[in-house]
Amino acid sequence: MEFCFLIVAFLFAFSLSSGERTLKFVTVLYRHGDRSPIKSYPTDPYKESDWPQGFGQLSREGMEQHFELGRFLKKRYTGFLSEDYDRHEIVIRSTDVDRTLMSAEANLAGMFPPNGSEVFNPDLKWQPIPVHTVPADEEKLLSFPLNDCPRYTQLMNETEKTDFFLNMTETYKDFIEMVKNKTGLEKTNIETVWSVYDTLFCEANHGMRPPDWVTSSVMETLKVLKNFGFQIMFGVYERKEKCRLQGGLLLDQIIKNLSNAAALDSKQKVKMMVYSAHDTTVVALQEALNVFNGLQAPYASCHLIELHQEENGTFTVEMFYRNDTNVSEPYPLSLPGCLQRCPLQDFVNLTREVIPQDRNKECQIKKEPTDTEVIIGLAVCGCLLFLLILLLFVMLCRLKEPRAGYSHVINESDS
Repeated sequence: MEFCFLIVAFLFAFSLSSGERTLKFVTVLYRHGDRSPIKSYPTDPYKESDWPQGFGQLSREGMEQHFELGRFLKKRYTGFLSEDYDRHEIVIRSTDVDRTLMSAEANLAGMFPPNGSEVFNPDLKWQPIPVHTVPADEEKLLSFPLNDCPRYTQLMNETEKTDFFLNMTETYKDFIEMVKNKTGLEKTNIETVWSVYDTLFCEANHGMRPPDWVTSSVMETLKVLKNFGFQIMFGVYERKEKCRLQGGLLLDQIIKNLSNAAALDSKQKVKMMVYSAHDTTVVALQEALNVFNGLQAPYASCHLIELHQEENGTFTVEMFYRNDTNVSEPYPLSLPGCLQRCPLQDFVNLTREVIPQDRNKECQIKKEPTDTEVIIGLAVCGCLLFLLILLLFVMLCRLKEPRAGYSHVINESDS
């Protein structure tokens, strides 16, 4: 019996060592496609009524972008995923926002056109595929930055006091003031300048003529400030702590999925987890992985994380970023401190510092003592110091006193 067990173990080990490298699991995170602006500014000549579905909605161009991305994913993972949609193989999760839900649906239309029994209308090359979501007020995985964390708010306030931030705002002070005057905004800062750029970018993308003050130079400067806004959101100052409170949550879930797929006793049938979200989601994850390039994630950009089993049975992680539709292959990314083919355990170890252990606890602000507490503390310390000095004084006095002990007196009769 023992001999048979050894033979089986040997054959299993041999099959791993002589096998081919195989793809085991894929995580896909993408930004939604082209959309209308989120909002306008006071002097904007265009209003919400100028957009077919209003503000923040996926455009026809956005649908096309994701349909094309879906076809790219289908081609890349042919042979890994079944030709036809299989609910056991792929799960799609989206934020509860129209443009991300619609992007996921357009993407799936490109990935899984109906075949055979899936066709329910011969004139329609489309089939319904479920996209899962949670209510916006319960979203803790894909919508960043999460605003339920006092410590993160404190870190952002501290970021605005750093030399890097102050130098940037001083450099562009006059420009920001100009934007304030031209847009009619009552308050201008990095965030409002970011939203102005977004509005102007969306309008230009859809052939709307910009106001006369919006030159190519102005747009370039707005773009610089917009990218700066992304950089400070999860990095620049206390990057690791910011990531633990934000993108580390998503990275933690991704690592759990990878680890489950790599487990020896894994019965996991799901091969691909797809997340449909926002530019801030992509940036939050990439900052947590320390691979962020400092630029806003473009429409329909896609971050891929692949788990492979090597010929010797070990598991490696590879990452790719598709932020340019003009290239046939996505750009490879390497986790700092690891090879592009990063051993799974190294991947886990190198990202451990940005994974929250207890986010609710870490989000609490470390309480600063009040003036009253400081005064009381100083008073207590003063009293203790006085008592210590008094005790030392008493001990010194007692040491100087003559010892009251036996003393032999010589009498005259003794001599």
